[in-house]
Amino acid sequence: MKIGILRGQENTFPDALIARINEKAEAANQKITAEYIMLGGTKMDDPCEYSVILDRISQDIDYYRTFLKHAVLQGAYVINNPFWWSADDKYFNYAVAHKMGIAVPKTVVLPQNQHPEGTTSESMRNLVYPLDWDNIFDYVGFPAFLKPHSGGGWKMVYKVHSRDDFFYKYNQTGTTCMVLQEGIEFEQYYRCYCVGGKYVHIMPYAPLLPPEKRYVTDGPPIEPKLEKRMNRDILTICKALGYDLNTVEFAVRDGVPYAIDYMNPAPDADYHSVTRANFDWIVETMADFCIECTVKRRSAIKDLHWAKFLKPQSSKKAGSKSV
Repeated sequence: MKIGILRGQENTFPDALIARINEKAEAANQKITAEYIMLGGTKMDDPCEYSVILDRISQDIDYYRTFLKHAVLQGAYVINNPFWWSADDKYFNYAVAHKMGIAVPKTVVLPQNQHPEGTTSESMRNLVYPLDWDNIFDYVGFPAFLKPHSGGGWKMVYKVHSRDDFFYKYNQTGTTCMVLQEGIEFEQYYRCYCVGGKYVHIMPYAPLLPPEKRYVTDGPPIEPKLEKRMNRDILTICKALGYDLNTVEFAVRDGVPYAIDYMNPAPDADYHSVTRANFDWIVETMADFCIECTVKRRSAIKDLHWAKFLKPQSSKKAGSKSV
Protein backbone atom coordinates (compact mmCIF):
# COMPACT_ATOMS: atom_id res chain seq x y z
CA MET A 1 0.00 0.00 0.00
CA LYS A 2 1.29 3.44 -0.92
CA ILE A 3 0.86 6.92 0.51
CA GLY A 4 1.42 9.74 -1.96
CA ILE A 5 2.41 13.32 -1.17
CA LEU A 6 1.48 16.11 -3.55
CA ARG A 7 3.65 19.10 -2.72
CA GLY A 8 4.48 22.57 -3.99
CA GLN A 9 7.46 24.73 -3.05
CA GLU A 10 7.87 23.41 0.49
CA ASN A 11 10.61 20.94 1.42
CA THR A 12 11.11 20.44 5.15
CA PHE A 13 7.66 19.11 6.08
CA PRO A 14 7.00 16.72 3.16
CA ASP A 15 10.58 15.40 3.25
CA ALA A 16 10.37 14.71 6.98
CA LEU A 17 6.87 13.24 6.70
CA ILE A 18 7.83 10.74 4.01
CA ALA A 19 10.87 9.68 6.01
CA ARG A 20 8.84 9.28 9.23
CA ILE A 21 6.04 7.29 7.58
CA ASN A 22 8.55 4.90 6.06
CA GLU A 23 10.41 4.55 9.38
CA LYS A 24 7.22 3.79 11.28
CA ALA A 25 5.96 1.33 8.68
CA GLU A 26 9.28 -0.54 8.64
CA ALA A 27 9.43 -0.66 12.45
CA ALA A 28 5.89 -2.09 12.58
CA ASN A 29 6.58 -4.49 9.70
CA GLN A 30 3.78 -2.89 7.67
CA LYS A 31 3.82 -3.08 3.90
CA ILE A 32 3.31 0.65 3.51
CA THR A 33 5.54 3.10 1.66
CA ALA A 34 5.31 6.87 1.24
CA GLU A 35 6.61 8.81 -1.75
CA TYR A 36 6.12 11.92 -3.86
CA ILE A 37 3.51 11.70 -6.61
CA MET A 38 4.68 12.32 -10.17
CA LEU A 39 2.05 13.16 -12.80
CA GLY A 40 2.05 13.56 -16.56
CA GLY A 41 -1.53 13.69 -17.78
CA THR A 42 -4.36 11.59 -16.37
CA LYS A 43 -6.61 9.36 -18.48
CA MET A 44 -10.22 8.79 -17.42
CA ASP A 45 -9.67 5.07 -16.78
CA ASP A 46 -6.26 5.37 -15.11
CA PRO A 47 -6.25 3.52 -11.77
CA CYS A 48 -4.84 5.30 -8.73
CA GLU A 49 -1.85 3.54 -7.22
CA TYR A 50 -2.18 5.30 -3.87
CA SER A 51 -4.37 4.32 -0.93
CA VAL A 52 -3.94 7.73 0.72
CA ILE A 53 -2.86 11.07 -0.74
CA LEU A 54 -1.86 14.15 1.25
CA ASP A 55 -2.57 17.30 -0.76
CA ARG A 56 -0.37 20.34 -0.10
CA ILE A 57 -0.68 22.31 -3.35
CA SER A 58 -3.87 21.74 -5.37
CA GLN A 59 -5.37 25.04 -4.21
CA ASP A 60 -2.89 26.69 -6.60
CA ILE A 61 -2.82 24.18 -9.48
CA ASP A 62 -6.09 23.29 -11.21
CA TYR A 63 -4.64 20.14 -12.79
CA TYR A 64 -3.69 18.75 -9.40
CA ARG A 65 -7.15 19.44 -7.97
CA THR A 66 -8.77 17.66 -10.93
CA PHE A 67 -6.38 14.71 -10.56
CA LEU A 68 -7.31 14.42 -6.88
CA LYS A 69 -11.02 14.27 -7.63
CA HIS A 70 -10.28 11.49 -10.10
CA ALA A 71 -8.15 9.73 -7.46
CA VAL A 72 -11.14 9.75 -5.08
CA LEU A 73 -13.25 8.21 -7.85
CA GLN A 74 -10.64 5.46 -8.14
CA GLY A 75 -10.77 4.73 -4.39
CA ALA A 76 -8.01 6.88 -2.86
CA TYR A 77 -8.51 8.70 0.44
CA VAL A 78 -7.41 12.31 -0.07
CA ILE A 79 -6.40 14.63 2.77
CA ASN A 80 -8.20 17.03 2.43
CA ASN A 81 -11.34 16.11 0.52
CA PRO A 82 -10.91 17.94 -2.84
CA PHE A 83 -14.66 18.18 -3.50
CA TRP A 84 -15.44 20.02 -0.27
CA TRP A 85 -12.27 22.11 -0.42
CA SER A 86 -13.29 23.28 -3.91
CA ALA A 87 -16.75 24.30 -2.70
CA ASP A 88 -15.87 25.83 0.68
CA ASP A 89 -15.16 29.48 1.47
CA LYS A 90 -14.27 31.47 4.57
CA TYR A 91 -17.52 33.40 4.77
CA PHE A 92 -19.54 30.17 4.82
CA ASN A 93 -17.20 28.91 7.55
CA TYR A 94 -17.99 31.95 9.70
CA ALA A 95 -21.72 31.43 9.23
CA VAL A 96 -21.47 27.72 10.14
CA ALA A 97 -19.47 28.43 13.30
CA HIS A 98 -21.87 31.20 14.33
CA LYS A 99 -24.80 28.79 13.94
CA MET A 100 -23.01 26.33 16.22
CA GLY A 101 -22.58 28.93 18.96
CA ILE A 102 -18.85 29.48 18.46
CA ALA A 103 -17.68 33.06 18.97
CA VAL A 104 -16.77 34.65 15.62
CA PRO A 105 -16.34 38.32 14.62
CA LYS A 106 -19.28 40.07 12.97
CA THR A 107 -18.81 39.54 9.24
CA VAL A 108 -20.43 40.85 6.04
CA VAL A 109 -19.76 39.50 2.53
CA LEU A 110 -19.56 42.27 -0.08
CA PRO A 111 -20.13 42.46 -3.83
CA GLN A 112 -16.98 42.68 -5.96
CA ASN A 113 -15.72 46.23 -6.33
CA GLN A 114 -15.38 45.85 -10.11
CA HIS A 115 -17.31 43.88 -12.70
CA PRO A 116 -15.87 40.42 -13.32
CA GLU A 117 -14.67 39.89 -16.88
CA GLY A 118 -17.55 39.30 -19.30
CA THR A 119 -20.18 41.02 -17.12
CA THR A 120 -21.86 44.42 -17.32
CA SER A 121 -24.05 46.55 -15.08
CA GLU A 122 -27.00 44.49 -16.28
CA SER A 123 -25.37 41.41 -14.72
CA MET A 124 -25.57 43.21 -11.38
CA ARG A 125 -29.27 44.14 -11.51
CA ASN A 126 -29.98 42.05 -8.40
CA LEU A 127 -27.77 44.34 -6.32
CA VAL A 128 -29.11 47.27 -4.34
CA TYR A 129 -27.35 50.45 -5.47
CA PRO A 130 -25.94 52.24 -3.69
CA LEU A 131 -25.37 49.81 -0.82
CA ASP A 132 -26.43 50.91 2.63
CA TRP A 133 -22.86 51.38 3.78
CA ASP A 134 -23.85 53.09 7.02
CA ASN A 135 -25.80 50.01 8.07
CA ILE A 136 -22.83 47.75 7.24
CA PHE A 137 -20.33 49.95 9.10
CA ASP A 138 -22.61 50.24 12.13
CA TYR A 139 -22.89 46.44 12.27
CA VAL A 140 -19.18 45.64 11.91
CA GLY A 141 -17.64 48.72 13.52
CA PHE A 142 -14.08 50.04 13.21
CA PRO A 143 -11.34 48.96 13.22
CA ALA A 144 -12.23 46.15 10.87
CA PHE A 145 -10.54 43.79 8.44
CA LEU A 146 -11.22 43.64 4.70
CA LYS A 147 -10.15 40.30 3.26
CA PRO A 148 -11.01 37.82 0.49
CA HIS A 149 -14.02 35.58 1.16
CA SER A 150 -11.78 32.69 0.11
CA GLY A 151 -8.01 32.78 0.30
CA GLY A 152 -5.04 32.46 2.59
CA GLY A 153 -1.49 33.49 3.35
CA TRP A 154 -2.62 36.96 4.49
CA LYS A 155 -2.93 37.97 0.81
CA MET A 156 -5.09 41.08 0.19
CA VAL A 157 -5.85 41.49 3.91
CA TYR A 158 -6.35 45.13 4.91
CA LYS A 159 -6.97 46.67 8.31
CA VAL A 160 -9.40 49.58 7.93
CA HIS A 161 -9.88 52.30 10.52
CA SER A 162 -12.61 54.50 9.10
CA ARG A 163 -15.16 54.91 6.32
CA ASP A 164 -12.68 56.74 4.07
CA ASP A 165 -9.96 54.18 4.78
CA PHE A 166 -12.36 51.39 3.87
CA PHE A 167 -13.25 52.87 0.47
CA TYR A 168 -9.61 53.59 -0.34
CA LYS A 169 -8.70 49.93 0.23
CA TYR A 170 -11.93 48.44 -1.14
CA ASN A 171 -11.24 50.26 -4.42
CA GLN A 172 -7.99 48.26 -4.71
CA THR A 173 -9.66 44.83 -4.54
CA GLY A 174 -10.75 44.60 -8.18
CA THR A 175 -12.96 41.60 -8.94
CA THR A 176 -12.11 39.69 -5.74
CA CYS A 177 -15.12 38.97 -3.53
CA MET A 178 -14.33 40.39 -0.09
CA VAL A 179 -15.67 40.25 3.44
CA LEU A 180 -15.62 43.03 5.99
CA GLN A 181 -15.04 41.67 9.46
CA GLU A 182 -15.08 43.12 12.96
CA GLY A 183 -11.57 43.73 14.23
CA ILE A 184 -10.99 41.87 17.50
CA GLU A 185 -8.53 43.85 19.60
CA PHE A 186 -6.99 40.80 21.21
CA GLU A 187 -4.90 40.23 24.32
CA GLN A 188 -3.78 36.75 23.20
CA TYR A 189 -3.66 34.94 19.89
CA TYR A 190 -3.33 31.23 19.09
CA ARG A 191 -2.86 29.13 15.98
CA CYS A 192 -3.92 25.51 16.41
CA TYR A 193 -3.30 22.39 14.34
CA CYS A 194 -6.10 19.85 14.09
CA VAL A 195 -5.48 16.42 12.56
CA GLY A 196 -8.10 13.79 11.84
CA GLY A 197 -10.79 15.67 13.73
CA LYS A 198 -9.33 14.39 17.01
CA TYR A 199 -5.71 15.53 17.54
CA VAL A 200 -5.17 19.16 18.61
CA HIS A 201 -1.99 21.17 19.11
CA ILE A 202 -2.36 24.77 20.38
CA MET A 203 0.44 27.22 19.53
CA PRO A 204 0.83 30.76 20.90
CA TYR A 205 1.08 33.01 17.85
CA ALA A 206 1.95 36.66 17.18
CA PRO A 207 0.37 37.56 13.81
CA LEU A 208 1.69 41.12 13.83
CA LEU A 209 5.36 40.07 13.89
CA PRO A 210 7.44 39.07 10.84
CA PRO A 211 6.60 35.50 9.66
CA GLU A 212 9.76 33.96 11.07
CA LYS A 213 8.94 35.28 14.58
CA ARG A 214 5.20 34.58 14.80
CA TYR A 215 5.33 31.23 16.61
CA VAL A 216 5.96 32.10 20.26
CA THR A 217 8.20 29.67 22.14
CA ASP A 218 8.52 31.42 25.51
CA GLY A 219 4.98 32.57 26.26
CA PRO A 220 3.11 32.02 29.54
CA PRO A 221 1.04 28.83 30.05
CA ILE A 222 -2.49 28.81 28.67
CA GLU A 223 -5.21 29.31 31.26
CA PRO A 224 -6.96 25.90 31.66
CA LYS A 225 -10.50 27.21 31.08
CA LEU A 226 -9.42 28.95 27.87
CA GLU A 227 -7.52 25.88 26.69
CA LYS A 228 -10.56 23.68 27.28
CA ARG A 229 -12.82 25.98 25.30
CA MET A 230 -10.37 26.28 22.39
CA ASN A 231 -10.01 22.49 22.25
CA ARG A 232 -13.78 22.13 22.14
CA ASP A 233 -14.23 24.77 19.45
CA ILE A 234 -11.38 23.42 17.30
CA LEU A 235 -12.82 19.90 17.25
CA THR A 236 -16.36 21.18 16.68
CA ILE A 237 -15.27 23.28 13.68
CA CYS A 238 -13.04 20.68 12.03
CA LYS A 239 -15.49 17.82 12.50
CA ALA A 240 -18.32 19.91 11.09
CA LEU A 241 -16.33 21.01 8.04
CA GLY A 242 -14.76 17.60 7.52
CA TYR A 243 -11.13 18.69 7.30
CA ASP A 244 -8.56 16.08 8.30
CA LEU A 245 -5.79 18.69 8.39
CA ASN A 246 -6.51 22.29 9.27
CA THR A 247 -5.44 25.17 11.45
CA VAL A 248 -7.80 27.26 13.53
CA GLU A 249 -6.78 30.73 14.68
CA PHE A 250 -8.22 32.40 17.78
CA ALA A 251 -8.05 36.03 18.85
CA VAL A 252 -8.78 36.20 22.58
CA ARG A 253 -10.64 39.26 23.87
CA ASP A 254 -11.89 39.52 27.46
CA GLY A 255 -11.21 35.81 27.92
CA VAL A 256 -13.32 34.80 24.88
CA PRO A 257 -11.55 33.00 21.98
CA TYR A 258 -12.95 34.33 18.70
CA ALA A 259 -12.40 31.95 15.76
CA ILE A 260 -10.77 34.23 13.19
CA ASP A 261 -9.53 31.91 10.48
CA TYR A 262 -10.14 28.19 10.05
CA MET A 263 -10.06 27.37 6.37
CA ASN A 264 -6.41 26.36 6.13
CA PRO A 265 -6.43 22.85 4.61
CA ALA A 266 -2.74 23.16 3.60
CA PRO A 267 -1.42 24.99 6.66
CA ASP A 268 2.14 26.17 7.16
CA ALA A 269 4.30 23.36 8.50
CA ASP A 270 7.75 24.56 7.51
CA TYR A 271 10.48 23.83 10.04
CA HIS A 272 11.94 27.32 9.67
CA SER A 273 8.72 29.12 10.59
CA VAL A 274 6.72 26.89 12.96
CA THR A 275 9.73 26.08 15.23
CA ARG A 276 11.14 22.68 16.15
CA ALA A 277 8.57 21.53 18.75
CA ASN A 278 5.57 22.36 16.54
CA PHE A 279 7.27 20.85 13.51
CA ASP A 280 7.98 17.59 15.34
CA TRP A 281 4.33 17.39 16.49
CA ILE A 282 2.82 17.87 13.03
CA VAL A 283 5.24 15.44 11.36
CA GLU A 284 4.65 12.72 13.97
CA THR A 285 0.88 13.19 14.11
CA MET A 286 0.41 13.33 10.34
CA ALA A 287 2.58 10.24 9.89
CA ASP A 288 0.40 8.32 12.34
CA PHE A 289 -2.80 9.58 10.74
CA CYS A 290 -1.72 8.77 7.18
CA ILE A 291 -0.78 5.24 8.24
CA GLU A 292 -4.06 4.88 10.14
CA CYS A 293 -6.06 5.91 7.05
CA THR A 294 -4.09 3.43 4.93
CA VAL A 295 -4.50 0.50 7.30
CA LYS A 296 -8.21 1.15 7.80
CA ARG A 297 -8.68 1.69 4.05
CA ARG A 298 -10.68 4.82 4.63
CA SER A 299 -12.84 6.02 1.77
CA ALA A 300 -13.36 9.61 0.65
CA ILE A 301 -16.65 8.65 -1.00
CA LYS A 302 -18.80 9.88 1.85
CA ASP A 303 -21.41 12.50 2.52
CA LEU A 304 -20.43 15.79 4.06
CA HIS A 305 -22.54 16.16 7.16
CA TRP A 306 -21.77 19.65 8.49
CA ALA A 307 -25.53 20.32 8.56
CA LYS A 308 -26.07 17.77 11.33
CA PHE A 309 -24.03 19.95 13.68
CA LEU A 310 -26.44 22.88 13.30
CA LYS A 311 -29.00 22.48 16.05
CA PRO A 312 -31.52 25.18 17.02
CA GLN A 313 -30.36 25.17 20.62
CA SER A 314 -26.80 25.96 19.48
CA SER A 315 -27.61 29.42 18.16
CA LYS A 316 -26.21 31.13 21.25
CA LYS A 317 -24.92 34.67 20.97
CA ALA A 318 -21.40 34.83 19.60
CA GLY A 319 -19.11 35.74 22.42
CA SER A 320 -20.85 33.65 25.07
CA LYS A 321 -18.40 32.76 27.79
CA SER A 322 -19.83 29.33 28.53
CA VAL A 323 -17.54 26.35 28.07
